[in-house]
Order: sequence, then structure tokens, then C-alpha cells
Amino acid sequence: MKYKILIADDDPGIRDIFKIVLTKAGYDIEVKENASEIFENKFRIPDLFLVDKLLSGIDGLDICHYLKTNEHTSHIPVIMVSATPDIGIAAAKAGADDFVEKPFELSYLLKVIERNITRTKNEEPLKKVEDK
Repeated sequence: MKYKILIADDDPGIRDIFKIVLTKAGYDIEVKENASEIFENKFRIPDLFLVDKLLSGIDGLDICHYLKTNEHTSHIPVIMVSATPDIGIAAAKAGADDFVEKPFELSYLLKVIERNITRTKNEEPLKKVEDK
């Protein structure tokens, strides 16, 4: 089974690199250069979101917060990508599951993606406890 990754990045060069590397690694990729499509829910539900912090006119942290507070996507891992100092703190505050600081090795990115998909797929669903 191929896992789906949605990439939100407005830099065509970065999008191409991510798409080539992640497709070669066996992932099914959907790319969004326009963040408004995410806010309008114009995407297939992925197994993981890879979101750049700086998108044209929109802060990727706002996208992360939206995804993590949306009932349809809140359970899906969001990995923030940025060259911004202290991205880890900002990403955590926005609800991100992980972050990758630029510049990075592609092998490191693949490990972070695999770790988050594996963790999510191995988690037991929370069982509702009924009041007695």
C-alpha cells in the first residue's frame, strides 16, 4: 500500500525535489502550491502533510493549525518545513507533529516522514469510555 503525502510549498524547485524524492521512495504525492486549496478542503485526504512555513501570503503555521483543528484531518501528522530559526517551538504551538529545519539531508526528511507515518499507523484508536 502506498502512503499519500500532501506537500504544500510555493517554491517550484522545492516542490519538484520533494515530488521526485518522495515518489522514488514509494509515496503517492499530491502537491499544492496555493494554500487556499487546503483551507477550501480541495485535496484528497493524505496519510501525512508536509507544509512549508512560508507560503505566498499565508503562514504555513496557520495551515497547520487549521489541519489540526479540522475534524477530518486532526489525526493526520503534519510536518512543518522551514529555515526559520526556532521552527520547532512555533510548529509545536501550531499543533505540528514534527518539523524539519532547512537546510536538511533528504535522507533525514525521509526518516522523519517514515517515523510519523509509522507512529500514526501503529497507534490504537482511542476507545470511548462510557459513563456508568
